[in-house]
Amino acid sequence: MDLKIKEEIIQLFEQYFQEEMTAFEVLPPSGSYREYCRMKSKKHQAIGAWNHDVKENMAFIEFSKHFRKEGVSVPEIYQVNEAKTCYLQEDLGNLTLFDYLSRTRELEGFSEKIINVYKKVLLELPRLQITAGKGIDYSYCYPRAAFDKQSMMWDLNYFKYYFLKLAKIPFDEQALEDDFQNFSDYLLAAESDFFLFRDFQSRNIMLHDGKVAFIDYQGGRKGALQYDLASLLYDAKADIPQAVRNELLEFYLDELEKYIEIDRAEFKAYFTGYVLIRIMQAMGAYGFRGFYEKKEHFLKSIPFALENLSYLLENNNIPIKLPELFQVLKEVSQSEFLKKIGKQKGKLTVRVCSFSYKKGLPQDPSGNGGGFVFDCRAIHNPGRYEEYKQLTGRDQPVIDFLQTNSEIGPFLSHVRALVDQSVSMYLSRGFTHLSVSFGCTGGQHRSVYAAEKMANYLRENYPVNVVLTHREQDF
Repeated sequence: MDLKIKEEIIQLFEQYFQEEMTAFEVLPPSGSYREYCRMKSKKHQAIGAWNHDVKENMAFIEFSKHFRKEGVSVPEIYQVNEAKTCYLQEDLGNLTLFDYLSRTRELEGFSEKIINVYKKVLLELPRLQITAGKGIDYSYCYPRAAFDKQSMMWDLNYFKYYFLKLAKIPFDEQALEDDFQNFSDYLLAAESDFFLFRDFQSRNIMLHDGKVAFIDYQGGRKGALQYDLASLLYDAKADIPQAVRNELLEFYLDELEKYIEIDRAEFKAYFTGYVLIRIMQAMGAYGFRGFYEKKEHFLKSIPFALENLSYLLENNNIPIKLPELFQVLKEVSQSEFLKKIGKQKGKLTVRVCSFSYKKGLPQDPSGNGGGFVFDCRAIHNPGRYEEYKQLTGRDQPVIDFLQTNSEIGPFLSHVRALVDQSVSMYLSRGFTHLSVSFGCTGGQHRSVYAAEKMANYLRENYPVNVVLTHREQDF
């Protein structure tokens, strides 16, 4: 984060809370150009955001105010600077639906626990789309007030120029353009007088105080119900099993019928269409960020998208003919070039582990030996204090203690520099395993926190498979 931006956000925090900031943490980058940080003082904490795009900021700020008034769990906006380029918002914690999904799946597969959390989300979605969406001021929408013909053509051409061309998929330009026109006309025939979140996926859904909450809806606009449902159930990185998708679709429809009457067969046909345009929009983003900007971790979602496409092509229920589009999508799903990328980017598994030195060093199940073992025992130990003894490094009070009263930030900065070098080299040389372990006295507080941070950092920044284990907690 640029020093001037950091100073401006800190000033905003200290002016609003009337307290000196004591902890500052830059949060991992996302798929946008917005920058986020977490700040704390003695009694308060907040998320600071900076974005040069004022119209996008105003959309998020005004939508947040409206949804809070309607009782939807979204962050409160505390303060906005005069230029509308940075603002303070409520801190909803670290646990996204994606993080919960990844952690739980490692231990017990796509279990009933995960399905139940998705059902909590789907209980809220119709209310967000229909009830809470009423009365929203769509004049703040950016860049369009509705997911209209123009918006659809932008997404379809984004897919064409940043994915198809860069992925070397052949197509007939005019025939594909004709199909784009017909496809968008079909989608526009769906009822669309609802709030469309636009990026309703697992990283934008927070699990906070036993509830689901929502962030990053600045792209919201008026649109069809099917789009957000498609975004959630076909979120590539979440990789929901198809049988579970079908179950969750029926659950949503049951809930939706409490609000409005629907024709299920017709809804499902439009749903397939919106799944396809959502996948194409996402692939355009993978191509732009991965192929064009050379941010390779965006390419690791491509294998999941290929599997989703294959299923949709085999189970197509769209009642119009789109010959060139479906031929192109078939070429994409069968592309050896794209499959090769997926295989290359999935080779390296990084095992991140927390442990207690009292019980010895962790074993390496890959059989390769080596890797990193970092000693956290020089860090101020929350385990010395009675109020933290029954908690772990996953719990918010311990997280707050370590970020405010210890040297964990600089320690992890040095750790990341070392691990970055190895991960980059391992990827370039085609190695398959690396271990990164953190030890402390009891394997409960400092090492758990450090392992959580490292696992999240690797997932966000590298095309690797991360396996996170807390040895003294999980076994």
